[in-house]
Amino acid sequence: MKTPRKANEQTPTSHTLHQQAQADSKIHQTLLRWWGYDTFRPLQIEAISAAIYGRDSVVVLPTGGGKSLCYQLPPLLSQTTDIVVSPLVSLMKDQVDALDSIGYPAATIHGGLSPEDRRKTYQKLQNGNLRLLFVAPERLFNSNLVDTLSQLPIQRFAIDEAHCISQWGHDFRPEYRQLSALRELFPQASFHAYTATATPHVRKDIAEQLHLKKPEVLVGTFDRPNLTYRVIQRTDKTAQILEILGRHRKEASIIYCNSRRETERLAKSLTTSGLLAHPYHAGLDAKKRHRTQEAFAKETLDIVIATVAFGMGIDRSNVRLVLHTGLPKSLEAYQQETGRAGRDGLAAECVLLYSPADVFSWEALIRRGAESSELTENEAQKLISSQIVHLQRMRQYAQAARCRHAFLSEHFGQSYELSNCKNCDICLKETTNLADSTTVAQKILSCVARIKQRFGVRHLCEVLRGAQTDAVQRNRHHNLSTYGLLRNFDQRTCENLVHQLLDQDYLSRSESDRPVVMLNQKSWEILRGQREVTLLEPRLGKAVRSRKESDDWIGVDRQLFEHLRIWRRKIATERGKPAWTILDDR
Repeated sequence: MKTPRKANEQTPTSHTLHQQAQADSKIHQTLLRWWGYDTFRPLQIEAISAAIYGRDSVVVLPTGGGKSLCYQLPPLLSQTTDIVVSPLVSLMKDQVDALDSIGYPAATIHGGLSPEDRRKTYQKLQNGNLRLLFVAPERLFNSNLVDTLSQLPIQRFAIDEAHCISQWGHDFRPEYRQLSALRELFPQASFHAYTATATPHVRKDIAEQLHLKKPEVLVGTFDRPNLTYRVIQRTDKTAQILEILGRHRKEASIIYCNSRRETERLAKSLTTSGLLAHPYHAGLDAKKRHRTQEAFAKETLDIVIATVAFGMGIDRSNVRLVLHTGLPKSLEAYQQETGRAGRDGLAAECVLLYSPADVFSWEALIRRGAESSELTENEAQKLISSQIVHLQRMRQYAQAARCRHAFLSEHFGQSYELSNCKNCDICLKETTNLADSTTVAQKILSCVARIKQRFGVRHLCEVLRGAQTDAVQRNRHHNLSTYGLLRNFDQRTCENLVHQLLDQDYLSRSESDRPVVMLNQKSWEILRGQREVTLLEPRLGKAVRSRKESDDWIGVDRQLFEHLRIWRRKIATERGKPAWTILDDR
């Protein structure tokens, strides 16, 4: 596999400069005619050129980098039908709807189509009237579609979300492995893998699994310097969310939750607090999801509380806040979701509310998911191991006491030159260590020993706080010397401190359905005074304004800005267009 070419590098092709100039001219004309833009984003023209000239490619462009254009434009030039393989029906529908709105001939084949719609799509396909056909991998092979395609002059396959083919990727999908057969079935076609998040290891695996021939490897810059990253110890979640949203009044905000139930509960809670917020997840009626997306795009709705399903068809460049209420399952997922903030290049904030308890919840979900799949026992164990590695890397990011920008860049194989980004909680010196951390840790560990390592986190903290619950009374734990040692902490804060000790391996947990807290070798070292402990103050401190946030508002008349926003919203509504297409925030 070739050495990746980055956004700031210039590598000439084997074609003459004259031929390249002619091709570039046609590409630019097509961009202007169909999409109304006169310039490309970094690496787009290189990716499009690879597709036009039939060179296999692996294209890694972070969220908002314009991956979809790289496979949408080439068939317009060649006037052929290209195939896009995508994992989600909702994603395919969103793309087809968006292309249909500009008159682009595209369609999708999926199980939800009526027999008549399927017949019409096949007819368009066979008559050469489509430029793009979107299809899921299982639909491609579990029907007669691949036989139909083999009779057509298919020139290109675009594999979207290509990391799904790699068992080392963060979102491995076994059905993607079938795609390795396409090279033999369509030897005349070129293959192009697209993803927003892939480490060097995953990029190599993608190329091998798809049998790519000397692929052009194009890797965009992962760092987003306009984003301010913060990780906050989660204690009182709703209060913390309200405080963070208070920094973004009348600004677009996406709040990510790890379950559908939580999105709806939080939406109701925020609405009760006087904020207009809608839930968004795959379990909602399609019309309701569409209304929410449309309202968000037209700026009549500013807060969406979503599962990771939201964002695939998102159409708003001025998102100022992406807030995760819990730990994502991987840094790849986190990078993709936070990448929806600040696409216009202006300052935006990305906040992660973190509790070490999230790690244990994810571990249980990962094991249950793999064990209930159709994978063999060996394959399931490999998948569990791979996903646990991703989860642990995500946990390391949340725990890290070093620059967030540097951590993310280096995870994706890119160096970060600045010693201080001045744009994350670490570099802005917002984090605070708990006073007397070692003493507090010793009190917690001592109580674990006193209750004979037989109880979970909640009961442990009830004893430490001096609570008079039935369980405390029944077990006579109110008579212990450690009873009430941490009565100055509330229950949430106390549990957070215990989870921090678990997170740093200063305590252990059993692997049962009702896990109990246990001591380990490091615990005894702390109790004997042989090891120091650092715990973070588990409360939301005052956020420091980043340099980027301050610079963006220099010389801006805020009152005029707000008047223009209202005017923009009115024009967008009249024209039925997303507000940012009328006038962006810059």
